[in-house]
Parts: sequence; structure tokens; C-alpha cells
Amino acid sequence: MEKRVLHRTRTFATATALSLSLAVLSTAANAADKQVNIGWTAWSDAEAVTKLVAKLIEDNLGYDVELTLADIAVQYQGVANGDLDAMLMAWLPETHADYYGKVAGQLVDLGPIYTNAKLGWVVPNYVPQDQIASIEDLSKPEVKEMLGGQIQGIDPGAGLMRLSQQAIEEYGLDYELVSSSGAAMTAALARAISREEPIVVTSWNPHWMFGAYDLRYLDDPKGVLGGPERIHALARKGLDVDAPEVFDLLSRFYIPLAELEAIMAEAEQTSYEDAVAKYIEANPARVNYWLTGEIGGTN
Repeated sequence: MEKRVLHRTRTFATATALSLSLAVLSTAANAADKQVNIGWTAWSDAEAVTKLVAKLIEDNLGYDVELTLADIAVQYQGVANGDLDAMLMAWLPETHADYYGKVAGQLVDLGPIYTNAKLGWVVPNYVPQDQIASIEDLSKPEVKEMLGGQIQGIDPGAGLMRLSQQAIEEYGLDYELVSSSGAAMTAALARAISREEPIVVTSWNPHWMFGAYDLRYLDDPKGVLGGPERIHALARKGLDVDAPEVFDLLSRFYIPLAELEAIMAEAEQTSYEDAVAKYIEANPARVNYWLTGEIGGTN
């Protein structure tokens, strides 16, 4: 009898331990399931919106957010094949038309998150406008000599670089388009400005550098670099089922351009994390709408 009781006790203890272990594993698995992976590119506007959305998700929706830094073309493919859950930097209808066209039926377009963006070539305002007012002016021999035959670009996979190379060809310019990164471009611009040297850089709005420096866009009479653009959020198929709260947030997320530029300007003085936290605190009604869909209240 004692042996049978002992056996039952051990069996119960073993079963209880197994049950607890399974419960712990199940809880851990559920926690691990509540993850989203968002692609981003090292552009100032991309960093601002991506880190803003990531903080909202982590602080309010209970998901862990992984941010994957990748070339823009890789992000389109990543969302299309499900390796990424979302990306927040689709420049449409023109800049990323080639990238988007290849995967349009394989992902979900959640619409614009901000509008009235612009691409172009930029010079400091101290560069005389009677010498360089338009991209066409770069064909003048004296202007080419002044600029060293170079246009400072960003990362080679960017749509802006593809369009810039097209502009060089369509305007018949004998210039080198220097590939680098967004950070290297702004560093080259800052260096030239500190010496009051002429420079042409590929750039876009929104960007913090327009608040930091006195700059102007060169006219593009052929319209090679495009007109006003909308920046869209893209999600993988099935995200609405796997993470509906995240999908709904991304569907509602829209930020006025001036507010995004304010975040970027603040981030240059502090950090993107601090700037995002400050924006969330200052805009409770907008943030509440993004999270819940409820309209009302004041900021």
C-alpha cells in the first residue's frame, strides 16, 4: 500500500512539474510570438517615423519590435516574402515605382503616412543663383570646374540615386555621381558649408538639413526627379491576422509633414529616441487615434 501511494505521489508530482513546465514554455512561446520586424533605411525621415511607430507598438500593444536596417530594395522584397512584417518608406508614385511594381501583388499597401515629399538636387544659398539656378546650368564648363565634376549622392540602392543617374544622362552632364550614404552626404555638405565651397548634393524633403542650413533646390525643367511624392506604409500579407493591433495602428498612422520635420530637428539636438518620446507626450489625442481609432480630445 505504501509503495502504491508513493508511486501515485511521485506520478502526481511528475505530472504537476510537467504541467508547470509546459505552461511556462507556452507562456514563453506566446511572448515570443508577439514580435514584429520592421524594415528601415538610414534616412532621417525613415528613422523618425520607424522609431516613433516602434515605441508606440512596444509601449502600448505588448509586442517586441525588431528594427532591421536594410537597403530599400531589400525591404520591398523582405515584406513581399514575409521576412519583414512592414516597412514605412515607400516613395510613391514615382521614386520607388520600379521596386513597388515588382512586388505590388505580394504585399499590402496601407496608404500614405505623410505627403508632399520632394526629391531634388540641392546647393547652399551662397552659391550664386546667376551661376547655378537649374540642373541645366551644370553643363557650363566653368560650373563643372567649380564643382569638380561631382554630385554628392547617398546610398546606391536609393530611388533618388537611380533618378539622379537618369538626370545626368537626360541633361547630358559629364559628372560623377558619388555613392555614399545619407550621413556621408550631410557630412560632405556640412564640410563644404564650413568652408563656403560650392557643392551639389542629392536630397529630399523632409530632412533636418533644411532647418540647419540655408539651401535651395535646383530647378529641374525636364522633371526627371519627379514631383510631389507620398510615403506609404507597406505590410506583409497576413499581418492583419497575426498581429491585428499592429496592422490597425499602421493603417491609421499619418503624420503631418511639419510635425515630422519637428521631430527630426529635435533629434539632431538630442536623439531620435528622445525626440519621439517628446512628440508622443505632446500629442496625446493624435497618438490615441493611432492606437485606438477613437477621435476626440485635444493635444
